[in-house]
Amino acid sequence: MWALLSLAIGSFGIGMTEFVVMGLLPDIATGMLPTVWATSQEDAIAQSGWLITFYALGVVVGAPTIAGSVARYPRHKVMIGLALALTVFNALTFLLPTFELVAASRFLAGLPHGAYFGIGALVAADVLGPGKRAQGVSFVLTGLTVANVVGVPLGTYLGQQVGWRAAFVVVAAIFALATVCIALFVPHHPGDPGRTLRAELKVFRIGQVWLALGVGAIGFGGFFAVYSYVAPMVTEIAGSPAWVVPIILILMGIGMTIGNLVGGRLADGNLTRTLFGGLVGLAVVLTLLALTSQWIFALAFFVFATGFVSSVLSPTIQTRLMDVAQDNQSIAAALNHSALNIGNALGAFLGGLAIAVGWGFAAPAWVGVVLALGGLGIALASIALERSRVAVPA
Repeated sequence: MWALLSLAIGSFGIGMTEFVVMGLLPDIATGMLPTVWATSQEDAIAQSGWLITFYALGVVVGAPTIAGSVARYPRHKVMIGLALALTVFNALTFLLPTFELVAASRFLAGLPHGAYFGIGALVAADVLGPGKRAQGVSFVLTGLTVANVVGVPLGTYLGQQVGWRAAFVVVAAIFALATVCIALFVPHHPGDPGRTLRAELKVFRIGQVWLALGVGAIGFGGFFAVYSYVAPMVTEIAGSPAWVVPIILILMGIGMTIGNLVGGRLADGNLTRTLFGGLVGLAVVLTLLALTSQWIFALAFFVFATGFVSSVLSPTIQTRLMDVAQDNQSIAAALNHSALNIGNALGAFLGGLAIAVGWGFAAPAWVGVVLALGGLGIALASIALERSRVAVPA
């Protein structure tokens, strides 16, 4: 249990570093882009959203390359190295002076993200045993979702009161703690000496892997399109003061935590049904959010519902990817986070673009609806193709 909790501390830090930027976009925009802010607040917030995109791109690049390269090494030592890298790169975010350098630090901070979750998920799945793989995945992800209940709102509040950089001081400290705890409590866990990066990259020859990645990248992008711009939705559409933003983020985090635990159990019971139901549910909830976001209580409820439905999908998509990846489990577990962060980059970019062209701060929710339905289409195609091949007589 201490080993799993140690891993969860790291995933808590990842959840905080990934999502706290979203609640601090106005503060980052005023602090780092004052000239742009004076001209157009929408443009300044949209440009600040690029920090989300750079982090997500780091995850996309780092997940397959790092996970594939370290598959042969003992997993507990790999986890120590990844936690240490996360400590250093997040420290750079609060130390570097310019927007361009901070953007580079966000890319670097994203590099270890996918490998950390992917290898950690394999360790947890082994601990819990057969038949509970999705629950093992959800346990490691619990730190991330709890971060959205506690870490992100507190980091947002701290950033609003003291300056946005203060949130990343806390993030770096959390990763330092995780590094120590992993070194102390995670036991020896062997890698696979026969695996090489070249062997792991053969996973990309499997068509179903690409479809599973597409579901995560497109479908889950609907969640990120909204989450990236929660702060301006609260202050500009609902007309609420800035101190309400952390409360809304807490509700999002509670929804994510509950959805993650529920999703693990549902996916172990019927993965296909959970996948379809989650994507349909996400499209419906985002539609209702777009239509009612001018009322703060409705916005709060549908933000909670968005967190819940999206986190039902998270362990479901990862388990689906592991199912179709055959013997390429290390890289498959990490690739899920590449896919989700392509969704992060895509959602943040398209949501910001919709705002920048003048469609308003509710536009990201409509972008999210389109992306969720796109993910559903890919999922339907994937399952139909799989069933058609099974039905072909030998």
